[in-house]
Amino acid sequence: MATYLITPQPGEYDPYYNRYISLVSTTNINQTLERQISDTRALLSGLTEREGDFCYAPNKWSTKQVLGHLIDSERIFAYRALRVARGDRTPIEGFEQDDYVRNGPFVRSHLADLIEEFSAVRQSTVYFFRDLDVEAWTRRGVANNCEISVRALAYIVAGHELHHRKILAERYVGMMGKTVNG
Repeated sequence: MATYLITPQPGEYDPYYNRYISLVSTTNINQTLERQISDTRALLSGLTEREGDFCYAPNKWSTKQVLGHLIDSERIFAYRALRVARGDRTPIEGFEQDDYVRNGPFVRSHLADLIEEFSAVRQSTVYFFRDLDVEAWTRRGVANNCEISVRALAYIVAGHELHHRKILAERYVGMMGKTVNG
């Protein structure tokens, strides 16, 4: 059971993902991943179903769709990390996030169920990363036509959640409060 204590370096991931990795300000990624469960739950647990359907602008995802996107993306990033950590050198294809949201069940789902699903998926991710040995953290593979390390994937998971939690707090929960409070 190792916690990898070195932040991913350029060259371990596609530069696109720096937008997420740069948001993670810790070197104890396992603690960060675990703490994010309660942080996200705290942000969303008090919302009503109606607030789960809220979109802050036309053609934007609802609160539930953003949460569904987090769930799906985490599953994909964790799957990539699993394959790379286990030494699978087969290139892994990319995915189109808008198709996943459009074809996902999120608009029909209950917000409380999505919050529980996020927690369960994240707990599974925490267990996976927590049990990696030092060598697995530095293994590299190819995903979406770019080389990536396992530790970069862990930081991407955490940073992606931070990115979307900030958007949820500011553009969803924050705007709902403005609407309610006038």
